[in-house]
Formats: sequence, structure tokens, C-alpha cells
Amino acid sequence: MKHVEQLSLDLFDEAPVAKAASATHWQHPRASRQLQLGACLVAYEFKRGKRRTIGLSVGPDGLSVSAPRWTPLAEVEALLRDKTRWVLDKLQAVRERQAQAEQARIEWRDGARFPYLGEDVVLCLDPTQGLRSAGAMLEHTPEGARLRLGLPKQASADQMRDMTQAWLMREARALFTQRLDHFAPSLGVRWTKLRLSSAGTRWGSASADGSIRLNWRLIHFGPAVIDYVVAHELSHLREMNHSPQFWDTVASVMPDFEARRQALHKLPVPKW
Repeated sequence: MKHVEQLSLDLFDEAPVAKAASATHWQHPRASRQLQLGACLVAYEFKRGKRRTIGLSVGPDGLSVSAPRWTPLAEVEALLRDKTRWVLDKLQAVRERQAQAEQARIEWRDGARFPYLGEDVVLCLDPTQGLRSAGAMLEHTPEGARLRLGLPKQASADQMRDMTQAWLMREARALFTQRLDHFAPSLGVRWTKLRLSSAGTRWGSASADGSIRLNWRLIHFGPAVIDYVVAHELSHLREMNHSPQFWDTVASVMPDFEARRQALHKLPVPKW
């Protein structure tokens, strides 16, 4: 099978350093080992595999550690102790993002609000027959934007969520395609395929064959943030790494990419 090199932009891998962790215990649901790091007991997922170095990653579940089969546990734990501040800051950042997401949870009902391109949109159930074939229609009123759903007033939360998601995904595909076409010529690259993802911890990825994967939930954010992720992934078609040359490539089409990157990591992702 042909190997396809791939680079990704994760929700947590480039988050800014958070304030010092206040929790005293962190538990990964698949934890197999634990270690005292500073004042915190960290239970982490530990895996061995065919790799050359020890890898640390922090996601919504907590800390995961991957190590070569031959690496002594003492060496793994020494690295973790050396990276104590980094690990605890990342864990705290994840917890804060989860709390923000919970606050941004969408309550599926007539009159509910959700963000679209960085602005609030109000859901409006509209059982008129004319809407049912289209499913949903966005309209702008003096009071703000409304998404009219062709559903009866007694529609269930699942029906509202599914119809709204289908509309958002259509909007996302159209917008992402437009922005890929906008940035690709300036970067001197050619993308071949766009796939929408629902990944919980990844905003996008790029493969050496020119295929781009973007998380449809980016449609909740403003155009500046969406453009950053698009430019980031397209830049990987020139530099399949995160080297200085890669960031120079991003900067060539987006000089203020750093501010946009920081904004992306500060924005709460609405919980569905």
C-alpha cells in the first residue's frame, strides 16, 4: 500500500500556555500508569510501538505517552518530570476549553442560538410547505440573522440538530472550497480533494497527494480564523512539517497568521 504523508492541525497541539494547573489529580480514561508531577497526580495512557522517540500528547481525555519498545520506564518518567510544567499547563488548557465548550452548548429548541461565521444566528421553526424541500434558509432581519428550519413547531431536538448540521455542512463545503481556490495559486500549490471531518481534536490535515481535510465546525468561526486554517493546510503541500520554512510559507499569504492562530485556540467550540 502506498504511504501518504500527512500533516494535521489539532485543536490542542498549539494552544498557548495556560495558567498553572489547579487540579490535584488528572485521570485518563485508558490510564495504565500514573506519576506524581509537582503537586498533581497524573494518570496517563501509556503505549509502546515502532517509534524512535518518546511522544507526549494532551487531548480531551488527558495525557497520552508513546514510547519505543526498548525505552526503559525510568527514562519515560524522567522525561515526564522534566516536562512537568508543559504537561500541567496543557492539561489545564484542555480543562478550560472543555468548560468553555460546556457553556457554549447549543440547546436545540425554537429560538436557540448558535454561532455561524462568528455571528449569532437564531433558530426559527417554520412549518410552511415551501421550506421543506430546501430544509433551511438563512435570512437577515433588523433583529439579526435567523435560520428558518422547515420543521413543525413540535419538532424534536434531534430533528432540529440534524437539519441545522446538514445546512452548516453545505455552507462549510462551499466556503472552504472557495477559500482553498483563493489561497492555492498564491502559495503555488494545487489541492485535489476536500473532505469534511467531524474530528473532536483536529481542525484539519493535508496529505502529500493534495487532499485536504477540514473540520466542518470551523464554520462557527469568523472568516479570518477559517482562512488561517485553510492557508495552514495548503502550506503543508509545500512543507510537510512545522519548520521555520513552513511558517514562512504561511506568512507569505498571511502576515498576521500568529494573531489568527491565537484567536483560533481561544475560541470556544459549541458543544453539540
